[in-house]
Amino acid sequence: MPPKKRNSGAAQNKEMKPSIKNASPDKENPDLSIEKHQEKDADFMTLCQTLQVTDEVCDRAWTIWKAVQASVDKVLDTQKRLWAACLFVAVIDLEVASFTFTQILKAVDLNVKQFLGLLKKMDVNLDTISTKVNSAVTRLEKKYDVSRALYQRFEKTCSTIYAEDSEAKGKEILRSCWTMFLLAKGRALQMEDDLVISFHLMVCVLEFFIRRCPPSLLQPHYQSVISTAQSPPTRTSRRNQSKAKPRQAPPEVDVQLLESLCKENDCSVEEVKSVYQTSFSAFLDSMSLSGTRDLPQATDLSKQYEELYFKSRDFDSRLFLDNDETLLTPKVELMPVERTPRKNLPEDVVLIPPQTPVRAAMNSIAQLRVDLITSGDQPSANLAVYFKNCTVDPTEEVLQRVESLGLLFSQRFGQAVGPRCVGLGKQRFTLGIRLYYRVMESMLKSEEKRLSVQNFSKLLNDSTFHTSLLACALEVVMATYGGSTFKSAGYSSGGVPVETDLCFPWILDVFQLTAFDFYKVIESFIKAEPSLNKDMVKHLERCEHLIMETIAWREDSPLFELLKRTREEGPVEQAEPPATLNQPLQHNHTAADLYLSPVRPSSRTLPAPESTAPPSSQPSALATHQTPRHPKSNSLSLFYKKLYRLAYMRLKMLYTQLLTSHPELEPIMWTLFQHTLQNEYELMRDRHLDQLMMSAMYAICKVKNVDLRFKTIVTAYKNMPNTNQETFKHVLIREGQYDSIIVFYNLVFMQKLKTNILQYASPRPPTLSPIPHIPRSPYKFPNSPLRVPGSNNVYISPMKSPTRMSPVMTPRTRILVSIGESFGTSDKFQKINAMVNSSDRSLKRSLDMSSAPKPLKRLRFDVEGQDEADESKPAEDSRLIQKLAEIGSTRTRMQEQKMKDDAESEKDKP
Repeated sequence: MPPKKRNSGAAQNKEMKPSIKNASPDKENPDLSIEKHQEKDADFMTLCQTLQVTDEVCDRAWTIWKAVQASVDKVLDTQKRLWAACLFVAVIDLEVASFTFTQILKAVDLNVKQFLGLLKKMDVNLDTISTKVNSAVTRLEKKYDVSRALYQRFEKTCSTIYAEDSEAKGKEILRSCWTMFLLAKGRALQMEDDLVISFHLMVCVLEFFIRRCPPSLLQPHYQSVISTAQSPPTRTSRRNQSKAKPRQAPPEVDVQLLESLCKENDCSVEEVKSVYQTSFSAFLDSMSLSGTRDLPQATDLSKQYEELYFKSRDFDSRLFLDNDETLLTPKVELMPVERTPRKNLPEDVVLIPPQTPVRAAMNSIAQLRVDLITSGDQPSANLAVYFKNCTVDPTEEVLQRVESLGLLFSQRFGQAVGPRCVGLGKQRFTLGIRLYYRVMESMLKSEEKRLSVQNFSKLLNDSTFHTSLLACALEVVMATYGGSTFKSAGYSSGGVPVETDLCFPWILDVFQLTAFDFYKVIESFIKAEPSLNKDMVKHLERCEHLIMETIAWREDSPLFELLKRTREEGPVEQAEPPATLNQPLQHNHTAADLYLSPVRPSSRTLPAPESTAPPSSQPSALATHQTPRHPKSNSLSLFYKKLYRLAYMRLKMLYTQLLTSHPELEPIMWTLFQHTLQNEYELMRDRHLDQLMMSAMYAICKVKNVDLRFKTIVTAYKNMPNTNQETFKHVLIREGQYDSIIVFYNLVFMQKLKTNILQYASPRPPTLSPIPHIPRSPYKFPNSPLRVPGSNNVYISPMKSPTRMSPVMTPRTRILVSIGESFGTSDKFQKINAMVNSSDRSLKRSLDMSSAPKPLKRLRFDVEGQDEADESKPAEDSRLIQKLAEIGSTRTRMQEQKMKDDAESEKDKP
């Protein structure tokens, strides 16, 4: 069939035209030759002409389209939109500058989120979307989220600055101000997706425009601030009046105005000044705007921004000003049950709207600064005493290490963010130093209380301990500024992670610190610093998980040497005996134990190890006739305990999505998975824990004749939390060679474990490993709701002590008693709420629970097997817990009785 007639003379979008003109100068962009593509669809070729792509891009996109078409069961969207996605993938893979992201969005009438969602749906096979495209999409999405949050804040802030009646002139100033900010951000910052520094730069731009704006366009508050700042302190003499210039240059920065803006936006004046004096001042010099009172021309700013826009080839952020559909996101309407009825609100309750990303970041930073306001950037008097009590005083070495690491940190910070941001790096390092000394003192006090000693010479002279503790403190600071994010794990062609942000594990790379050494300090750090909020505790816990999943298994990790030497000691020195897996994860190890425990077991017989660990943590002899055992590595033992539990949790999560109809396979899969981690740990070198997990699952399904394809496993895996596509697309096969998880399974995993896998098909399979005991997070959150025993739907939460940054509680946040179905009358719930919130507990006696069973003698919460109703808890709280448990128990008995009655009534029917 001959191809359809093509509309080669279609009108081109005006905004598309600069794409050829502004294409990369070092790469030729030849015109699209229609004659070479006669076999392709006419509409596809029209889209290629509209976007002005090359022949190479056209061919690559058509190949991708054919692969997608053959893989999907049904068309996910219109063909034109799928073609556009294929063209986008081809351009990224081939590194050809053909069109911008905004241009392709307009060509197919999609917004950013819709287009990125379509790309994810297209990724049905392991090779449809490359790792390069994944990295580009992740960067693009993050930049869009940050830009959108900044514009929302810009719009809100400007509404408090400029008068409402200044329509035409005001809109022109807003457009110039936003465009100048985009230009400054693109030129001054290498990391345009850094929310905090970008917002500080925005405050600088606002200060620049307010000072030059006509007072009639400003709100009264800012009019008064400017008039106060501009009023001359003394009168100029007549003699000097003739020498005065007609238009004097304004001061470099209006400190009073800047402070007012910082106060309105809850940001640090010190940090904004630093951004102004370094990055923004240099930008003004480059624009020749430092010594003028005039506002820059909007057309000039727009023209200069266009150069950045066509160079980056992403979205045009100026379109935020026009509410352009390509940058909008669909508004999500709250369900009726999620709305708080206004008519029932007390008069003294103020509803707090959800925090915007900028407001949340500013509040977190402000809270961190408040927490560290009493801490110094030098060792405290108490720390100095601990240092002097050491056999070898570590004071001088500690101070020298801090100084050298401070210079290194600031230098690397400037390289990542921008060469003029070294000062910002110093400010964040200072906060980290304060937290470092504070946590160190808290740790030493705890150790002194635990061991009744004051000489910690060995620990305090351990360079790795100090570097790890400082790195952990800095990670808390960096996560506070960066929103607790992690690297997207983008890869270059050689398989080396591309460093594009300051997220974990950036700090490990800066200090050349191994992940295995860093993990040793995390738990003790959390326990020693009670001011850490829940989000930060979760962030550090996620850092620990990342270390166990992949970072600790890098090629140069000391973990492999330790495992090798441990194996040489014999089977009695297993990293973690499988028999202990079903026991709760309880230990008394501190950072001191882990850093001082032997890293290399000695070949000679030793007495009890020189460790601060209690006797209960030492290994017991298996038989009386055996040679005395060598010192056990506490750090390795605890690492494997946590690793096994994390591994099983991941396997259980994936298994629940795929194989609930085959419950007999779960323990078999876990046995193979656990065997691999313990005996074939070399398979983890430069790989990811989940890669072995998926391979073990597929292997057992194969040998047990259960139909489960790798494609199905990968699809379910993508729905799990804390995953990225690099895990199954970018797997090490052999040195320098990477491929998909399927290739890894066939060429590496199956070849290494073939004999072991086949044993599970024999009449006498291997002994199954015990299922690990999965406790709650070892890092307890003091304000987290706890489940009442006997019910899955009843929770209690302790009263929260208000802090300076705590918002006013709403009725929804006041009531933390959750029951799945309606039970009892409303007055009972009112009494419960009043009882929980009341300082006196007299209301408890008014609860009439005549049908309740006999109170439980002991109440156990599912928290590491510990009894919460012990002597350490107030009796009043225990009785309250009992009452709530009785509610759940009564409800359960009523449901059981109803089911029994229904069954009997069914039997009575003829």
